[in-house]
Amino acid sequence: MTVFVEVAVNVPKVSGVFHYHLSPELEDLYAPGMLVEVPFGQQRVQGVLLSQVETPEVAETKAVTAILDQEITITAAQIELARWIAQTSLAPLSRCISLMLPVGISKLADRLYTLENEPPKNEKLNAISQQLIDVLRDRGPLRGRQIERALPKSRWRPAARSMIAKEWLSALAVLPPPKVRPRYIKTAQLAIPPEQAEAHLEGLSKKPNVQERRQRILEFLIREPDPVAIDWVYAESGGNLADLKLLHEKELVILREEQIWRDPLAGLAYDPSTPLALTDDQQAAWEPIRQKLNQDGPSKPILLHGVTGSGKTELYLRAVAEVLESGRQAIVLVPEIALTAQTVRRFMSRFPGRVGLVHSGLSAGERYDTWRRARQGKLGVVIGPRSALFSPLPNLGLVVVDESHDGSYYQDSLPPYYHARDAAVALTEITGSVCLLGSATPDLTSLQNSRRDKWDYLSLPKRIMAHRETIRAYEKRISGQSQYQSTGEQAAMIELPPVNVVDMREELKAGNRSIFSLALQHGLADVLNKKQQAILFLNRLGSATYVFCRECGESLSCPNCETNLTYHAGKESLLCHHCGYQRKLPKTCPNCSSSQIRQYGMGTERVEREVLKLFPQARTLRWDRETTRKKGAHEIILSHFINQRADILIGTQMLAKGLDLPLVTLVGVVLADVGLNLPDYRAGERVFQVLAQVAGRAGRSPLGGQVILQTFDPEHYIIQAAAGHDYSGFSEKELG
Repeated sequence: MTVFVEVAVNVPKVSGVFHYHLSPELEDLYAPGMLVEVPFGQQRVQGVLLSQVETPEVAETKAVTAILDQEITITAAQIELARWIAQTSLAPLSRCISLMLPVGISKLADRLYTLENEPPKNEKLNAISQQLIDVLRDRGPLRGRQIERALPKSRWRPAARSMIAKEWLSALAVLPPPKVRPRYIKTAQLAIPPEQAEAHLEGLSKKPNVQERRQRILEFLIREPDPVAIDWVYAESGGNLADLKLLHEKELVILREEQIWRDPLAGLAYDPSTPLALTDDQQAAWEPIRQKLNQDGPSKPILLHGVTGSGKTELYLRAVAEVLESGRQAIVLVPEIALTAQTVRRFMSRFPGRVGLVHSGLSAGERYDTWRRARQGKLGVVIGPRSALFSPLPNLGLVVVDESHDGSYYQDSLPPYYHARDAAVALTEITGSVCLLGSATPDLTSLQNSRRDKWDYLSLPKRIMAHRETIRAYEKRISGQSQYQSTGEQAAMIELPPVNVVDMREELKAGNRSIFSLALQHGLADVLNKKQQAILFLNRLGSATYVFCRECGESLSCPNCETNLTYHAGKESLLCHHCGYQRKLPKTCPNCSSSQIRQYGMGTERVEREVLKLFPQARTLRWDRETTRKKGAHEIILSHFINQRADILIGTQMLAKGLDLPLVTLVGVVLADVGLNLPDYRAGERVFQVLAQVAGRAGRSPLGGQVILQTFDPEHYIIQAAAGHDYSGFSEKELG
């Protein structure tokens, strides 16, 4: 009986699925989620086999050509999640399926061009045709994408079609090989028991230096009973491959190739830790989480609303431990690559050897091997930004979305466009697992979901300064009274840091033309004198500037839709990015008639220059897109700052996201108004979130801390709410 199947084909701009049949030799190998090769028109293309169908939609089906990789299979839950993303984002199913595949595996059909016959000598060829023939003559048959790299920006395809018609060239539909594959290394291992090997240490060569080398090889392998990479053998003994081959011929050593995992966490230093005692608030939140993790069937997502430093991560760790004990796995999402190093260390210290890492900064091989380890159930928890959600864990029990309010969870650069937080909720509904969404400043959509009883709501209203064991590590740095509340709990509590709102209009009136207020200058000087640390935060997205009055603080907005106007220097005009309204830059303020109309835009480099003008002795670090382009840059910068190789860290949005920096006693927000005036109806919500988050980086140790928030509009309700750490007041006004 013929087996019919539906396949999602990897062809650009093609949506839906197509029906094929399996040839008899493939019927016993068939499984949903497999990567297959199928004919599609005149091409052979890659596809994912989704399911078996009783009756095909067409009278005559084509046969599945081959199973490309029996190891690469996506799970049934991933297929359902891909269907959900396709339905909610109106994206082709094949594009959504590609999210689930490891990098380097997804392939598009191509054609293989071969030079079959040389053109006649009297044939006049144009330049492109001659170049194409030359490259095929020199390099042999090439795929279309290889020719595009060899002849960039040339229209070679029409020339190729003409030469195919003249039978000079041939073109065969092919699938290129995958860019990644398993990695193997050569290993050596003792072939006989160690006591027998010792009897063969003599007589390995007549040459003294060769005898000594081979003897050292055997002595090393006697000490190392497991297979050892031959490079290690060479380094320890000074031997070479010829020595190993001779020992292999004498049946003293086994040489073989073994597969190794490319693990980005191999060699990462971490200190083992044990669960900390929970505070009363943590215990009250943990009980309902634990109950959900142990109940059968679907459960509502949990919104964990905890102020910065309230101990949300400890609850994540407890939840993951509960899941692992029951034989299931977990996914932990963080909003930025910058956060992964700190988060990974915390989870590795609790679950050594069971943590995997996924993010775009890893090599294709590292991501491929992590994907395969996850699919084989060799990992207990996978950590990373939004792409980690698509890890093929076979028995998922928990998805944690840390900083769940963060805008970087929304994929908007390439289709399919999706929100990883919403996709996480969908995945947990599909798998019957638990979704735990944590935030100090939940977005209003999440808050409303909890108010309407779609999600459960848990609260951690108090900040934990540190566990008592941690406090002892800081005692030498504390002078005078420590700034925490003494309680009977195992963890000391502390208030959120005080926020000093500085009116920059008054600074200008007093003659201070610096980008730093006098309060911030004094604060930085104090931090440097005490050998503590400070963060200077620039609330800036992109390079667009906005226009405001430095006299009254009024920003210029669109008369049609009330979004703030953006200044474009080329035309010297103001533009509404929402409705397209445009006007010339006014010479005076429409609110107070002042001539102090200015465009505001500033980068981290300028802030760094201004710091060094005031404090030449300060050691500064910048953390922005320019300084984090290279692999591992985030971790290097963070490591330098944690280890006190810098006094002042200057950066943008990524500084506000979940970093635990105990020696930071001052956070300076250079200008809070910038985000308020972005042309976005959620601008106020996002500014409050980022100000509350960055303020939470200060005062996380017994050293205490403060926040200095500079603004030209100190009466704005967003500024007032952020200064008072008043999420409740902000959310009520903003929801209205």
